[in-house]
Amino acid sequence: MSRSTKKGPYVEAKLMKRVELARRSSSRVVLKTWSRSSTIMPDMLGLTIAVHDGRRHIPVLITENMVGHRLGEFAPTRTFRGHSSKSDKTTTPA
Repeated sequence: MSRSTKKGPYVEAKLMKRVELARRSSSRVVLKTWSRSSTIMPDMLGLTIAVHDGRRHIPVLITENMVGHRLGEFAPTRTFRGHSSKSDKTTTPA
């Protein structure tokens, strides 16, 4: 279910302050955040934000296509290692 338009998008206040500071200083610093639920705003375009995936921070370069999505969508929390091969299934006794 999507968020009410009356409420507006959610962005952690601390993250938004750091985005504004990075914009003013125009430095290429990577902003670390644990706030996966924050919405990507147009102010964040061109910045690199390191989003926590539960184990480490994944650097995400914000582009125009990402505006309106959540930061957590671009830092997967699970690593897929592939399904077991057919030969592995047949070697076990039934």
